[in-house]
Amino acid sequence: MAWLMLACAIAFEVLATTFISSTNGFSRLWPTVGVLSAYAVSFFALSQAVKKLEIGVVYAIWSGVGTAIIATIGVIFFGDSINAIKVLALVLIIIGVGMLNLSTVHP
Repeated sequence: MAWLMLACAIAFEVLATTFISSTNGFSRLWPTVGVLSAYAVSFFALSQAVKKLEIGVVYAIWSGVGTAIIATIGVIFFGDSINAIKVLALVLIIIGVGMLNLSTVHP
C-alpha cells in the first residue's frame, strides 16, 4: 500500500506541476484551486508512504521520478529544449533513485 501511495503522490505532483502555468501566477481561481488541490493530495499520499518506507528513499523517488516526468512533459507538450546534458542529468537522477531504492533492500 505504501508504494501505491507513493505512486499516487507522484501522479498528483506531476498533475499539479503540469498545470501550474494555467493559474497565471495564481491569479485565476479555478486553475489555482485545481493545482493546490492536486498538491494537497500529493502531500497527503506522500505522508502515508513515509509511514512504511524510509523518508529519504520516498523523497528521492517522489522528487526524482516527478522531475524526470515533468522534464519529459515539458519537451513533448510545452516545447522545452532538450540536449545531451539534460538527457544525461535525467539518466543520472534515475540511476541515483534506483541506487537509493536498492540500498534499502535487506538480504
